[in-house]
Amino acid sequence: MFTIGDFARHGRVSVRMLRHYDATGLLRPAHVDPASGYRHYTAAQLARLNRIIALKDLGFTLQQVRDIVDEKVGVEELRGMLRLRRAELETAMAAAEARLVQVEVRLRAIESEGHMPTNDVVIRSVPSVRVAELTATAASLEPEGIGPVIGPLYDELFRCLDSAGITPTGPGVAYYEDVPEGGDGRIGVHAAVQVSAPLQDGAFRIVDLPPLDQAATIVHRGPMDTVLPTLQALARWIDANGYRATGHPREVNLECPEDRDDWVTELQAPVVRA
Repeated sequence: MFTIGDFARHGRVSVRMLRHYDATGLLRPAHVDPASGYRHYTAAQLARLNRIIALKDLGFTLQQVRDIVDEKVGVEELRGMLRLRRAELETAMAAAEARLVQVEVRLRAIESEGHMPTNDVVIRSVPSVRVAELTATAASLEPEGIGPVIGPLYDELFRCLDSAGITPTGPGVAYYEDVPEGGDGRIGVHAAVQVSAPLQDGAFRIVDLPPLDQAATIVHRGPMDTVLPTLQALARWIDANGYRATGHPREVNLECPEDRDDWVTELQAPVVRA
């Protein structure tokens, strides 16, 4: 048998933790000396200790750990729990990373207030363009709402075009529409790409986007989840120059290399004189 100190060293836990597990009934000593009160453990108890620590590190409460261990959970079940917990943690880490990116974007927008050059904004007309598109609804116009929707839409759109033998003839065009009253902030997302093919409805639609008589345009460089400062620079220019936006800007993907930092996107905001 091991003393509590030896057992703690072999199990890589603290003596204090073993005493706590004893007090809660989670891991009782194999023997307690009635005269001295010293606790003693057997090597076989290391297996239970390992399960307790593994489950605790997976985020289970001690009560949940007790219930699971007492049901003699096997190694494969523990491994399945580990895989599930790993997936949950990876999702949480990705969400936290995305939030940090958006905080950084907001900070850049704050830092650029009053300093963002607006002489790159050009007013011009945009002709009608024929596109193949798929549509879906996002929970909001925020990057964390749009990103998970528009990426899969484009993936599916290009699969559909490939199956139909249609080759894109121009850049991608993403555009957005407000969901009618009662939409709770949801936004209609259109993932489109220019094509030369007959109009159609089906697995995907081929439509003619209407022309924009007047559009305030600006070029954004970098991934679209960092577009906020460019959007706000465009908004400030529109307001300062006596225009009013009449809809969401279209996003025309001029260059989309593998490195998203090298993306080049033209924003086209439909405007009229205020």
